[in-house]
Order: sequence, then C-alpha cells, then structure tokens
Amino acid sequence: MNKDNTNQKNTKEISNTEENQKKTKVEKALTIATWITIFVVWYLLTKFEVFSPTLVPSPLRVINAFFRILERGYNGDPLWMHLGASFRRLFLALAFAISSAIPLGLLSGYFSKIEAVIDSIVEFYRPLPPLAYYTLLILWFGIDDESKIILLFLAAFAPIYLACVSAVRKINQNYILSAKSLGADKRDVFFKIVLPAAMPEIFTGIRTAFGFSYTTLVSAEMIAATSGIGWMVLDASNFLKSDVIFVGIIIMGISGVLIDTGLRFLERKIVFWKGKV
Repeated sequence: MNKDNTNQKNTKEISNTEENQKKTKVEKALTIATWITIFVVWYLLTKFEVFSPTLVPSPLRVINAFFRILERGYNGDPLWMHLGASFRRLFLALAFAISSAIPLGLLSGYFSKIEAVIDSIVEFYRPLPPLAYYTLLILWFGIDDESKIILLFLAAFAPIYLACVSAVRKINQNYILSAKSLGADKRDVFFKIVLPAAMPEIFTGIRTAFGFSYTTLVSAEMIAATSGIGWMVLDASNFLKSDVIFVGIIIMGISGVLIDTGLRFLERKIVFWKGKV
C-alpha cells in the first residue's frame, strides 16, 4: 500500500514537472514572439515613413548609432564612463538603503516603540515625488554625486523599509510563541525565525526599490548632471538626435532587466526555501 502511494506521488511530481516545463517553453516562445513583433512593426513604420525619420529612426540607424557611440563615445566621453557614472550613483545609494532599511524595518516590525519613531517619518516623505525635494538637495549638497546619491537613497529606503515591516507582521505568531516556550530569547527568535521568514518579502522590496531608484536616477541626471546615461539622452534630445535617444533608452531597459535578473538569481540562491514552506 505504501509502495503504491509512493509510486503515485512520484508519478504526480513527474507530471507536474513536465507541465511546468511545457508552460515555461510556451511563455518563452510568447516573449520572443512579442519582441519580434515589436521590431517588425518598428521596421515597417520606418520603412514606409509613417513618422518622420527625425522622430522615429530606423532600427539600422539606431544600431549604427550604438556602434558609433561604442567606438567614439558621446560628447568626448566613452560610453562606459556614462554607464559607470550612473551605476556608481545607483549602487552606492542602494547599498546604503539596503544596509539601513532592512535592520530598521525588521526592528520596527518587531518592536512597536522603534516603529513609532521611524514609521511616521517614512510615511511623511514616501508619497512625495523625489524630484520635488531634489531642488533642496541640490541647494544643500550641490549638483555633484552627493545630492543624487542622497536622492536615490531616500527613493530606495521607503520600499525596502515597508517590505520589512510588512514581512514581520505577516509571520505566524505560533512560530514565535513555540520558540519562546522552548527557551529561545528575543535574539534567537529574531535571527532564527523573524529574519528567515521575512527574507522573501525583503527581496521583493529590494527589487521594487531598484526599479524606483533607477527611474529617479535617470530623471535626476536629466535635471542636473554632466554625465550619465540619463544626461546623454537629454543632451541628445536637445539636438534632435533621436537615434542616440533610442540607444540610451534601449541600454537603460536592457541594463535594468539584467540587474533585476541578477537580483532574482540571488534570491533563488539565498532564499532557497521560498515556496517550500
């Protein structure tokens, strides 16, 4: 009887695995077909000049612009310098936000007194558009990287902090009570129950913060900067260089997808128990 049940369970698991593989293949095919359709429509629009070539450049023109920038740079600076400037600002701000928002968010969710101190401040500035107070940061810290890093830090802090608070509140209290009944102190409960249980939502908050920060970074570079991928797009728009604008947008999109893919990979490696408990 037990052998039959085991065989049925194994057969069901194999069937589910095959279904998931088929589903993944279909989804990948749909994704590829979607992007092929987009490029075909783009090519046809430029081929039949539905829009002015000044406004919508052809795919070939954009590709040529990319290799030209890759070879000669833009405005005298290599492409990697513009990308490096943007990513340096972004990753520094994210590092500061992650290292401060995670512990403060977890502590706020675990200790109501800490939440009373921090939560109202976060809730006050969180709805504000980052560019609304960016002018103040420029006045206080200048147009160099300091003002941009602080702006991105504030933009990234709130999503991570709120994700941590929410994660702690969703933890099944029976786990905590059971641990305490077995003699675990607050430190053990925090590091062995609260933190592992909150990790999946923490990564969701980090991914959300990355997307919000990247958008804010590009906007900030368009307002006050002399380098960066956002500044490159703005400068190109001033001279109607639509091919360069398309290059900048595509680079931002691809780099954003790659970074998010990296975060997902880290999540699968670090939070390997996600979905299994």
